[in-house]
Amino acid sequence: MAGSRIGRRTILRTAGALAAATAAAGCSTLTGGESSGSSGGGKKSLVVRNSGGSYHEALSKAIYEPFTKETGITISTVNYDTAQLIARITQGRPQFDVIDNSMLVYPKMVRADTLQPLDYDRLPHAKGAGIADHLLTEHAVGKNVWASLMAYRTDSLQRKPKNWADFWNTESFSGQRSLQSLDADNPELEFALLADGVALDDLYPIDVDRAFASLSRIRGDIKKFWNSGALPAVLLGRKEVVMSSLWTGRADALIRQGQPIAYEWNGARRHTNGWAIPKGTDKTDAAYQLIDFSLRPDVQAEFARIYPNGPVVPAALKALSDDVRAQLPTSPEHLKTGFDLDVEWWDKNQDSVAKRWQEWAHK
Repeated sequence: MAGSRIGRRTILRTAGALAAATAAAGCSTLTGGESSGSSGGGKKSLVVRNSGGSYHEALSKAIYEPFTKETGITISTVNYDTAQLIARITQGRPQFDVIDNSMLVYPKMVRADTLQPLDYDRLPHAKGAGIADHLLTEHAVGKNVWASLMAYRTDSLQRKPKNWADFWNTESFSGQRSLQSLDADNPELEFALLADGVALDDLYPIDVDRAFASLSRIRGDIKKFWNSGALPAVLLGRKEVVMSSLWTGRADALIRQGQPIAYEWNGARRHTNGWAIPKGTDKTDAAYQLIDFSLRPDVQAEFARIYPNGPVVPAALKALSDDVRAQLPTSPEHLKTGFDLDVEWWDKNQDSVAKRWQEWAHK
């Protein structure tokens, strides 16, 4: 799979956290009617894997419910982690028909021979829609883009930090910070490199030694390496830190609560969620219907209005107001100042980086 880059090299071509599942996570959250797993039952239903929470709620409003109204196919959901997805498929009992997950997990699932190759002739709203080539992979298609960025308390800093070098500058911008830990997702090595003067276009392949050396320089000012998407918002809200990396949407929630919080798009790391179809489902036709429906420009735009994830279909951006586009990682101005997590690099190096992180974190 190609590296997931929408970045500056492809601007002209393109316009929350995965919760760990328990056994109870296999229970369906119903949308509009009776559910039925892949093992049988009526053909007028689909089971979708997503990560739950407010992301699921937005999907229900913008995609699942309108899809059910238009097709009569009801949607129920489960929340399995990657290991559980692979295990259920290889055991021949997936109990889900469509997967909504980070594009980063799909190479591993492909190696495990658990995904169907996509037939793009069955996805007319993907063909010729301007979706970046690297999001039109053999086994998965991109659907929405989110980002990690820098958020800060405006009442704790005398001036606005403009980049990750300012985040690392503890003399001019004093106060405790927070960054993401391995337990939440991939460590933010790219932010450490940007703080050390590496240009956006030169981030990959990541210089791991240089990144950890940069992290070591700020380690004493890190109050907490956060391990869940909710924690940095809590730390900022309680004024326990003055700056933190944060997933898009979390900062907006704080601002809506009246908190003196702002965020900076410069150096944001973009991630893409995508669709895939597991081997073993007997509802492939309906799965294609749902995927294609979600890639319609009007549906993409509606999801972006409800939830601050960027559309992968450029035409959807044209249907959005300026204030909505200003919150999206795929708006033209934010594409210029941010970068895309390189799926290929992280897929190859995830294990070695995790080992290095554990050694570094416990020194």
